[in-house]
Amino acid sequence: MSNLMNKWNQLSLVKQIIIGLIIGIVLAVTIPEAAKPITIFGALFVGALKAIAPMMVFFLVMSAISQHKSGHQTNMKPIIFLYLLGTFVSAVIAVIVSFMFPVTLTFAAGAENVTPPGGVVEVLKALLMNVVDNPIKALFNANYIGILSWALILGFALKDAPDSTKTIISNFSEALTKIVRWVIKFAPLGIMGLVFDSIATSGIKVLLGYGQLLAVLIGCMVFIALVVNPIIVYLNIRKNPYPLVLKCLRESGITAFFTRSSAANIPVNMSLCENLGLDKDTYSVSIPLGATINMAGAAVTISVMTLAAVNTLGIEVDMATALILSVLATVSACGASGVAGGSLLLIPLAASLFGIPNDIAMQVVGVGFIVGVLQDSFETALNSSTDVLFTATAEFAKLRKEGKEIVINR
Repeated sequence: MSNLMNKWNQLSLVKQIIIGLIIGIVLAVTIPEAAKPITIFGALFVGALKAIAPMMVFFLVMSAISQHKSGHQTNMKPIIFLYLLGTFVSAVIAVIVSFMFPVTLTFAAGAENVTPPGGVVEVLKALLMNVVDNPIKALFNANYIGILSWALILGFALKDAPDSTKTIISNFSEALTKIVRWVIKFAPLGIMGLVFDSIATSGIKVLLGYGQLLAVLIGCMVFIALVVNPIIVYLNIRKNPYPLVLKCLRESGITAFFTRSSAANIPVNMSLCENLGLDKDTYSVSIPLGATINMAGAAVTISVMTLAAVNTLGIEVDMATALILSVLATVSACGASGVAGGSLLLIPLAASLFGIPNDIAMQVVGVGFIVGVLQDSFETALNSSTDVLFTATAEFAKLRKEGKEIVINR
Protein backbone atom coordinates (compact mmCIF):
# COMPACT_ATOMS: atom_id res chain seq x y z
CA MET A 1 0.00 0.00 0.00
CA SER A 2 2.83 2.37 0.89
CA ASN A 3 4.53 1.60 -2.44
CA LEU A 4 1.30 2.43 -4.26
CA MET A 5 1.02 5.74 -2.38
CA ASN A 6 4.65 6.59 -3.18
CA LYS A 7 4.06 5.91 -6.89
CA TRP A 8 0.89 8.02 -6.76
CA ASN A 9 2.73 10.94 -5.13
CA GLN A 10 5.45 10.76 -7.79
CA LEU A 11 2.87 11.46 -10.53
CA SER A 12 2.27 15.08 -11.53
CA LEU A 13 -1.04 16.65 -10.48
CA VAL A 14 -2.24 16.72 -14.11
CA LYS A 15 -1.66 12.95 -14.48
CA GLN A 16 -3.45 12.34 -11.16
CA ILE A 17 -6.41 14.42 -12.39
CA ILE A 18 -6.55 12.48 -15.69
CA ILE A 19 -6.64 9.20 -13.72
CA GLY A 20 -9.47 10.57 -11.54
CA LEU A 21 -11.26 11.69 -14.69
CA ILE A 22 -11.05 8.23 -16.29
CA ILE A 23 -12.22 6.49 -13.10
CA GLY A 24 -15.19 8.88 -12.83
CA ILE A 25 -16.24 8.20 -16.44
CA VAL A 26 -15.91 4.41 -16.05
CA LEU A 27 -17.95 4.39 -12.82
CA ALA A 28 -20.66 6.65 -14.33
CA VAL A 29 -21.04 4.36 -17.35
CA THR A 30 -20.82 0.99 -15.54
CA ILE A 31 -22.25 1.31 -12.01
CA PRO A 32 -23.91 4.74 -11.70
CA GLU A 33 -26.21 3.79 -8.80
CA ALA A 34 -23.66 1.89 -6.70
CA ALA A 35 -20.99 4.60 -7.12
CA LYS A 36 -23.32 7.54 -6.49
CA PRO A 37 -21.77 8.40 -3.06
CA ILE A 38 -18.53 9.56 -4.77
CA THR A 39 -20.35 12.73 -5.90
CA ILE A 40 -19.62 14.03 -2.39
CA PHE A 41 -15.94 14.35 -3.37
CA GLY A 42 -16.85 16.77 -6.16
CA ALA A 43 -19.14 18.81 -3.92
CA LEU A 44 -16.51 19.01 -1.17
CA PHE A 45 -13.75 20.01 -3.60
CA VAL A 46 -15.76 22.82 -5.22
CA GLY A 47 -17.09 23.91 -1.81
CA ALA A 48 -13.57 24.12 -0.36
CA LEU A 49 -12.27 26.13 -3.33
CA LYS A 50 -15.21 28.53 -3.19
CA ALA A 51 -14.78 28.92 0.58
CA ILE A 52 -11.07 29.73 0.53
CA ALA A 53 -10.98 31.86 -2.66
CA PRO A 54 -12.62 35.10 -1.33
CA MET A 55 -10.37 35.28 1.76
CA MET A 56 -7.28 34.37 -0.24
CA VAL A 57 -7.93 37.08 -2.84
CA PHE A 58 -8.65 39.66 -0.14
CA PHE A 59 -5.44 39.04 1.84
CA LEU A 60 -3.19 38.45 -1.20
CA VAL A 61 -4.21 41.71 -2.88
CA MET A 62 -4.13 43.71 0.37
CA SER A 63 -0.69 42.30 1.22
CA ALA A 64 0.68 42.91 -2.29
CA ILE A 65 -0.50 46.55 -2.36
CA SER A 66 0.52 47.43 1.21
CA GLN A 67 4.05 46.07 0.68
CA HIS A 68 4.41 47.37 -2.87
CA LYS A 69 7.58 49.41 -3.21
CA SER A 70 7.45 52.56 -5.34
CA GLY A 71 9.23 52.06 -8.64
CA HIS A 72 8.29 48.37 -8.82
CA GLN A 73 6.12 47.86 -11.92
CA THR A 74 3.12 45.51 -11.56
CA ASN A 75 2.48 45.34 -15.33
CA MET A 76 -1.30 45.60 -14.95
CA LYS A 77 -2.01 47.88 -17.95
CA PRO A 78 -0.90 45.39 -20.65
CA ILE A 79 -2.76 42.58 -18.85
CA ILE A 80 -6.03 44.54 -18.82
CA PHE A 81 -5.48 45.42 -22.49
CA LEU A 82 -5.01 41.72 -23.33
CA TYR A 83 -8.14 40.80 -21.34
CA LEU A 84 -10.28 43.30 -23.28
CA LEU A 85 -8.65 42.49 -26.63
CA GLY A 86 -9.15 38.74 -26.14
CA THR A 87 -12.82 39.22 -25.21
CA PHE A 88 -13.52 41.51 -28.20
CA VAL A 89 -11.72 39.26 -30.70
CA SER A 90 -13.69 36.28 -29.33
CA ALA A 91 -16.97 38.14 -29.92
CA VAL A 92 -15.90 38.97 -33.51
CA ILE A 93 -14.90 35.33 -34.18
CA ALA A 94 -18.27 34.13 -32.81
CA VAL A 95 -20.14 36.55 -35.10
CA ILE A 96 -18.13 35.46 -38.17
CA VAL A 97 -18.64 31.74 -37.44
CA SER A 98 -22.37 32.35 -36.86
CA PHE A 99 -22.57 33.90 -40.35
CA MET A 100 -20.64 30.98 -41.86
CA PHE A 101 -22.68 28.28 -40.07
CA PRO A 102 -26.09 29.79 -39.28
CA VAL A 103 -27.95 28.01 -36.47
CA THR A 104 -31.69 28.01 -35.78
CA LEU A 105 -33.32 27.10 -32.49
CA THR A 106 -36.25 25.08 -31.21
CA PHE A 107 -37.34 27.20 -28.30
CA ALA A 108 -37.60 25.50 -24.93
CA ALA A 109 -38.97 26.32 -21.51
CA GLY A 110 -36.75 26.82 -18.49
CA ALA A 111 -36.18 30.56 -18.18
CA GLU A 112 -39.51 31.75 -16.80
CA ASN A 113 -38.34 32.59 -13.30
CA VAL A 114 -35.23 34.60 -14.08
CA THR A 115 -34.96 38.32 -14.77
CA PRO A 116 -32.41 39.69 -17.26
CA PRO A 117 -30.84 43.14 -16.93
CA GLY A 118 -32.73 45.95 -18.65
CA GLY A 119 -29.77 47.40 -20.55
CA VAL A 120 -26.07 48.18 -20.60
CA VAL A 121 -26.63 50.97 -18.04
CA GLU A 122 -28.12 48.43 -15.63
CA VAL A 123 -25.16 46.08 -16.11
CA LEU A 124 -22.68 48.91 -15.45
CA LYS A 125 -24.72 50.10 -12.46
CA ALA A 126 -24.61 46.57 -11.00
CA LEU A 127 -20.83 46.55 -11.42
CA LEU A 128 -20.43 49.93 -9.73
CA MET A 129 -22.72 48.93 -6.85
CA ASN A 130 -20.57 45.82 -6.39
CA VAL A 131 -17.51 48.07 -6.07
CA VAL A 132 -19.00 49.88 -3.05
CA ASP A 133 -20.56 46.77 -1.49
CA ASN A 134 -20.15 46.18 2.24
CA PRO A 135 -16.77 44.37 2.63
CA ILE A 136 -18.17 41.66 4.92
CA LYS A 137 -21.10 41.13 2.56
CA ALA A 138 -18.69 41.03 -0.42
CA LEU A 139 -16.65 38.27 1.25
CA PHE A 140 -19.78 36.35 2.24
CA ASN A 141 -21.32 36.52 -1.26
CA ALA A 142 -17.98 36.05 -3.08
CA ASN A 143 -18.45 39.42 -4.83
CA TYR A 144 -14.95 39.68 -6.31
CA ILE A 145 -15.40 43.21 -7.62
CA GLY A 146 -16.17 44.34 -4.07
CA ILE A 147 -13.41 42.17 -2.59
CA LEU A 148 -10.88 43.63 -5.03
CA SER A 149 -11.92 47.23 -4.40
CA TRP A 150 -11.75 46.90 -0.59
CA ALA A 151 -8.47 44.99 -0.74
CA LEU A 152 -6.97 47.75 -2.93
CA ILE A 153 -8.27 50.53 -0.65
CA LEU A 154 -7.02 48.83 2.53
CA GLY A 155 -3.72 47.98 0.84
CA PHE A 156 -3.08 51.62 -0.07
CA ALA A 157 -4.22 52.76 3.41
CA LEU A 158 -1.76 50.32 5.06
CA LYS A 159 1.25 51.40 2.99
CA ASP A 160 2.50 53.59 5.87
CA ALA A 161 1.61 51.04 8.58
CA PRO A 162 4.37 49.61 10.81
CA ASP A 163 6.29 46.62 9.42
CA SER A 164 4.86 44.42 12.18
CA THR A 165 1.32 45.05 10.84
CA LYS A 166 2.39 44.28 7.28
CA THR A 167 4.09 41.08 8.49
CA ILE A 168 0.84 39.89 10.09
CA ILE A 169 -1.08 40.51 6.84
CA SER A 170 1.67 38.75 4.87
CA ASN A 171 1.56 35.78 7.27
CA PHE A 172 -2.22 35.47 6.79
CA SER A 173 -1.69 35.61 3.02
CA GLU A 174 0.96 32.86 3.13
CA ALA A 175 -1.19 30.70 5.44
CA LEU A 176 -4.17 30.93 3.08
CA THR A 177 -1.91 30.10 0.12
CA LYS A 178 -0.73 26.99 1.99
CA ILE A 179 -4.35 25.94 2.65
CA VAL A 180 -5.04 26.35 -1.08
CA ARG A 181 -2.17 23.95 -1.87
CA TRP A 182 -3.71 21.41 0.52
CA VAL A 183 -7.12 21.73 -1.17
CA ILE A 184 -5.65 21.39 -4.68
CA LYS A 185 -3.97 18.11 -3.69
CA PHE A 186 -7.48 16.65 -3.52
CA ALA A 187 -8.25 17.74 -7.10
CA PRO A 188 -8.10 14.17 -8.53
CA LEU A 189 -10.82 13.00 -6.12
CA GLY A 190 -12.85 16.17 -6.71
CA ILE A 191 -12.66 15.86 -10.50
CA MET A 192 -13.62 12.17 -10.26
CA GLY A 193 -16.76 13.08 -8.31
CA LEU A 194 -17.64 15.99 -10.60
CA VAL A 195 -17.31 14.09 -13.87
CA PHE A 196 -19.25 11.14 -12.42
CA ASP A 197 -22.07 13.44 -11.31
CA SER A 198 -22.19 15.22 -14.68
CA ILE A 199 -22.43 12.03 -16.76
CA ALA A 200 -24.65 10.06 -14.36
CA THR A 201 -27.26 12.81 -13.92
CA SER A 202 -27.31 14.66 -17.25
CA GLY A 203 -25.98 12.18 -19.74
CA ILE A 204 -25.41 13.09 -23.37
CA LYS A 205 -28.83 12.23 -24.84
CA VAL A 206 -30.40 15.54 -23.80
CA LEU A 207 -27.78 17.39 -25.85
CA LEU A 208 -28.16 15.50 -29.14
CA GLY A 209 -31.04 17.71 -30.33
CA TYR A 210 -28.81 20.78 -30.04
CA GLY A 211 -25.78 19.29 -31.79
CA GLN A 212 -25.29 22.08 -34.35
CA LEU A 213 -25.64 24.84 -31.75
CA LEU A 214 -23.14 23.09 -29.46
CA ALA A 215 -20.79 22.50 -32.39
CA VAL A 216 -20.73 26.24 -33.18
CA LEU A 217 -20.36 27.28 -29.51
CA ILE A 218 -17.67 24.74 -28.64
CA GLY A 219 -15.96 25.08 -32.04
CA CYS A 220 -15.57 28.85 -31.51
CA MET A 221 -14.15 28.37 -28.01
CA VAL A 222 -11.70 25.66 -29.12
CA PHE A 223 -10.60 27.82 -32.09
CA ILE A 224 -9.99 30.78 -29.76
CA ALA A 225 -8.07 28.62 -27.26
CA LEU A 226 -5.86 26.86 -29.84
CA VAL A 227 -5.53 29.43 -32.65
CA VAL A 228 -6.49 32.99 -31.63
CA ASN A 229 -4.90 33.04 -28.17
CA PRO A 230 -1.61 31.51 -29.44
CA ILE A 231 -1.43 34.25 -32.11
CA ILE A 232 -1.93 36.94 -29.45
CA VAL A 233 0.74 35.32 -27.26
CA TYR A 234 3.20 34.98 -30.15
CA LEU A 235 2.80 38.64 -31.16
CA ASN A 236 3.78 39.58 -27.60
CA ILE A 237 6.58 37.14 -26.74
CA ARG A 238 7.83 36.19 -30.26
CA LYS A 239 8.31 32.56 -29.20
CA ASN A 240 6.43 29.33 -29.81
CA PRO A 241 3.26 30.03 -27.76
CA TYR A 242 1.99 26.47 -27.49
CA PRO A 243 4.03 25.28 -24.46
CA LEU A 244 2.48 28.12 -22.44
CA VAL A 245 -1.00 27.79 -24.00
CA LEU A 246 -1.18 24.03 -23.45
CA LYS A 247 0.18 24.29 -19.90
CA CYS A 248 -2.56 26.80 -19.01
CA LEU A 249 -5.24 24.62 -20.61
CA ARG A 250 -3.93 21.50 -18.85
CA GLU A 251 -3.45 22.89 -15.37
CA SER A 252 -6.19 25.53 -15.25
CA GLY A 253 -8.66 24.61 -18.01
CA ILE A 254 -9.27 21.03 -16.85
CA THR A 255 -10.27 21.99 -13.29
CA ALA A 256 -12.31 24.97 -14.54
CA PHE A 257 -14.13 22.67 -16.99
CA PHE A 258 -15.43 20.49 -14.17
CA THR A 259 -15.91 23.08 -11.41
CA ARG A 260 -17.70 25.39 -13.92
CA SER A 261 -16.76 28.33 -11.71
CA SER A 262 -14.13 31.00 -12.42
CA ALA A 263 -14.26 31.97 -8.74
CA ALA A 264 -13.56 28.41 -7.59
CA ASN A 265 -10.66 28.25 -10.05
CA ILE A 266 -8.90 31.36 -8.69
CA PRO A 267 -6.80 29.33 -6.20
CA VAL A 268 -5.81 26.91 -9.00
CA ASN A 269 -4.74 29.84 -11.19
CA MET A 270 -2.77 31.43 -8.35
CA SER A 271 -0.88 28.17 -7.86
CA LEU A 272 -0.18 27.93 -11.61
CA CYS A 273 1.15 31.52 -11.71
CA GLU A 274 3.48 30.65 -8.83
CA ASN A 275 4.62 27.56 -10.72
CA LEU A 276 5.35 29.71 -13.79
CA GLY A 277 7.48 31.99 -11.64
CA LEU A 278 5.35 35.10 -12.24
CA ASP A 279 5.44 38.24 -10.11
CA LYS A 280 3.17 37.73 -7.10
CA ASP A 281 2.43 41.47 -6.84
CA THR A 282 0.96 41.28 -10.34
CA TYR A 283 -0.90 37.97 -10.42
CA SER A 284 -2.45 38.44 -6.97
CA VAL A 285 -4.42 41.30 -8.57
CA SER A 286 -4.69 40.19 -12.22
CA ILE A 287 -6.11 36.70 -11.55
CA PRO A 288 -9.15 37.78 -9.47
CA LEU A 289 -9.63 40.71 -11.86
CA GLY A 290 -9.55 38.30 -14.81
CA ALA A 291 -12.24 36.18 -13.15
CA THR A 292 -14.53 39.21 -13.39
CA ILE A 293 -13.68 40.94 -16.70
CA ASN A 294 -11.76 38.43 -18.86
CA MET A 295 -14.75 36.70 -20.43
CA ALA A 296 -13.91 35.44 -23.93
CA GLY A 297 -16.17 32.41 -23.49
CA ALA A 298 -19.08 34.56 -22.32
CA ALA A 299 -18.65 36.84 -25.38
CA VAL A 300 -18.88 33.76 -27.62
CA THR A 301 -22.02 32.51 -25.87
CA ILE A 302 -23.79 35.88 -26.04
CA SER A 303 -22.93 36.40 -29.73
CA VAL A 304 -23.75 32.88 -30.96
CA MET A 305 -27.01 32.53 -29.01
CA THR A 306 -28.19 36.00 -30.07
CA LEU A 307 -27.49 35.37 -33.76
CA ALA A 308 -29.16 31.94 -33.48
CA ALA A 309 -32.31 33.75 -32.31
CA VAL A 310 -31.91 36.26 -35.16
CA ASN A 311 -31.64 33.42 -37.72
CA THR A 312 -34.64 31.62 -36.23
CA LEU A 313 -36.77 34.76 -36.61
CA GLY A 314 -35.46 35.50 -40.12
CA ILE A 315 -34.02 38.92 -39.25
CA GLU A 316 -31.48 40.37 -41.71
CA VAL A 317 -28.17 41.48 -40.17
CA ASP A 318 -25.70 43.84 -41.88
CA MET A 319 -21.98 44.08 -41.06
CA ALA A 320 -22.33 47.35 -39.13
CA THR A 321 -24.92 45.80 -36.81
CA ALA A 322 -22.75 42.69 -36.45
CA LEU A 323 -19.83 44.88 -35.35
CA ILE A 324 -22.05 46.69 -32.83
CA LEU A 325 -23.11 43.25 -31.53
CA SER A 326 -19.43 42.34 -31.04
CA VAL A 327 -18.84 45.50 -28.99
CA LEU A 328 -22.05 44.98 -27.01
CA ALA A 329 -21.17 41.32 -26.36
CA THR A 330 -17.72 42.42 -25.11
CA VAL A 331 -19.16 45.00 -22.70
CA SER A 332 -21.88 42.59 -21.56
CA ALA A 333 -19.40 39.74 -21.06
CA CYS A 334 -17.21 41.96 -18.86
CA GLY A 335 -20.29 42.64 -16.76
CA ALA A 336 -21.43 39.01 -16.63
CA SER A 337 -20.01 38.47 -13.14
CA GLY A 338 -22.23 41.24 -11.77
CA VAL A 339 -25.45 39.63 -13.00
CA ALA A 340 -27.07 36.58 -11.43
CA GLY A 341 -27.03 33.82 -14.05
CA GLY A 342 -23.85 34.92 -15.80
CA SER A 343 -23.57 35.11 -19.57
CA LEU A 344 -26.93 33.47 -20.38
CA LEU A 345 -28.95 36.23 -18.74
CA LEU A 346 -27.16 38.82 -20.86
CA ILE A 347 -28.51 37.29 -24.09
CA PRO A 348 -31.77 39.36 -23.92
CA LEU A 349 -29.63 42.51 -23.66
CA ALA A 350 -27.85 41.67 -26.93
CA ALA A 351 -31.11 40.43 -28.51
CA SER A 352 -32.71 43.83 -27.86
CA LEU A 353 -30.28 45.25 -30.45
CA PHE A 354 -32.35 43.44 -33.11
CA GLY A 355 -35.72 44.33 -31.60
CA ILE A 356 -36.34 40.77 -30.37
CA PRO A 357 -39.10 40.76 -27.70
CA ASN A 358 -38.06 39.82 -24.17
CA ASP A 359 -40.33 36.75 -24.02
CA ILE A 360 -38.63 35.31 -27.12
CA ALA A 361 -35.18 36.22 -25.80
CA MET A 362 -35.92 34.42 -22.54
CA GLN A 363 -36.80 31.27 -24.50
CA VAL A 364 -33.31 31.51 -26.00
CA VAL A 365 -32.00 31.65 -22.43
CA GLY A 366 -34.01 28.48 -21.77
CA VAL A 367 -32.18 26.74 -24.62
CA GLY A 368 -28.95 28.04 -23.09
CA PHE A 369 -29.75 26.32 -19.80
CA ILE A 370 -30.15 23.01 -21.63
CA VAL A 371 -26.89 23.18 -23.61
CA GLY A 372 -25.21 24.69 -20.54
CA VAL A 373 -24.20 21.20 -19.43
CA LEU A 374 -21.34 21.44 -21.95
CA GLN A 375 -21.39 25.11 -23.00
CA ASP A 376 -20.78 26.42 -19.47
CA SER A 377 -17.93 23.96 -18.90
CA PHE A 378 -16.09 24.98 -22.09
CA GLU A 379 -16.83 28.66 -21.43
CA THR A 380 -15.37 28.55 -17.91
CA ALA A 381 -12.34 26.56 -19.05
CA LEU A 382 -11.58 29.17 -21.74
CA ASN A 383 -12.22 32.15 -19.45
CA SER A 384 -10.19 30.88 -16.51
CA SER A 385 -7.19 29.43 -18.36
CA THR A 386 -6.87 32.68 -20.33
CA ASP A 387 -6.51 34.64 -17.05
CA VAL A 388 -3.18 32.90 -16.43
CA LEU A 389 -2.22 32.90 -20.11
CA PHE A 390 -2.52 36.68 -20.52
CA THR A 391 -0.94 37.42 -17.13
CA ALA A 392 2.07 35.30 -18.13
CA THR A 393 2.12 36.79 -21.66
CA ALA A 394 2.32 40.37 -20.36
CA GLU A 395 5.17 39.47 -17.99
CA PHE A 396 7.10 37.49 -20.62
CA ALA A 397 6.62 40.34 -23.14
CA LYS A 398 8.18 42.69 -20.60
CA LEU A 399 11.14 40.31 -20.17
CA ARG A 400 11.56 40.15 -23.96
CA LYS A 401 11.70 43.94 -24.23
CA GLU A 402 14.33 44.00 -21.48
CA GLY A 403 16.40 41.46 -23.44
CA LYS A 404 15.98 38.73 -20.80
CA GLU A 405 15.44 35.04 -21.52
CA ILE A 406 11.89 33.69 -21.31
CA VAL A 407 11.69 30.36 -19.52
CA ILE A 408 8.35 28.54 -19.41
CA ASN A 409 8.24 25.96 -16.60
CA ARG A 410 6.62 22.85 -18.09
